[in-house]
Amino acid sequence: MLAIRNVSRIFGGLVALDKVNINIRKGEIRGLIGPNGSGKTTMINVITGFYVPSSGTIHFNDKDISGQSPYNITKQGLVRTFQNINLFSDMTAIENVATAYSLHMKNNLFSTVFNTSFFRKEERRSFEIAESILDFVGLKDKKDLRAKNLPYGQQRLLEIGRALATEPRLLLLDEPVAGMNDQESDEVAGLIQKLRDNGKTILLIEHHMKFVMSLCDKLTVLSSGNVIAEGTPREIQNNEDVIRIYLGKRRTVNAAH
Repeated sequence: MLAIRNVSRIFGGLVALDKVNINIRKGEIRGLIGPNGSGKTTMINVITGFYVPSSGTIHFNDKDISGQSPYNITKQGLVRTFQNINLFSDMTAIENVATAYSLHMKNNLFSTVFNTSFFRKEERRSFEIAESILDFVGLKDKKDLRAKNLPYGQQRLLEIGRALATEPRLLLLDEPVAGMNDQESDEVAGLIQKLRDNGKTILLIEHHMKFVMSLCDKLTVLSSGNVIAEGTPREIQNNEDVIRIYLGKRRTVNAAH
């Protein structure tokens, strides 16, 4: 589904990514891990069009998306969340999700300005879909609360729900459980498993090793802009280079694979 081929990204004299190759299959949960400064977020930014690769190509469903705008990439079904929560804080939960679904609405300027029956039909549909998504992520009973008034963990769930409204084929989650307690992390883990069961492909960046090891089918480890290892969670936990550079000691963290 996603083929990253010899991708480099250079900022001035700094090589943030150095000829990275990653292939992600449809239906898998792939973890992208590594120490701070390893290039993980740069990789996500390159994949989603926020940065243009200095060299190399990115193919999504056999189409070269290298250097396309974030909007065009999202419209093709490759969607991301962010490290820092980026909701419309004064909108309600359902308004946040409905707004994201507008990417697929067929309104034009005329129907919007003159509030035509077609516009009203499309708007109703967007709110119906938003409500079903909120039900899926466990927030239906919070639909009328402003995003800023939701607890932190529920804001994270809402952000994932908003991403789902864009109808992603591949969902990139950038540190989805950062700052969460164990209960909140378990809720997100359960949601990610539901997404995979519903056919979604997921690329996951996260420092929470128990979370990553229990969810991912395969892990890619970055260090200083280079891929230093790939494999199942169990293989990564026993990889000497990963232990030395990132994990710090040999350990087993409830690897499911």
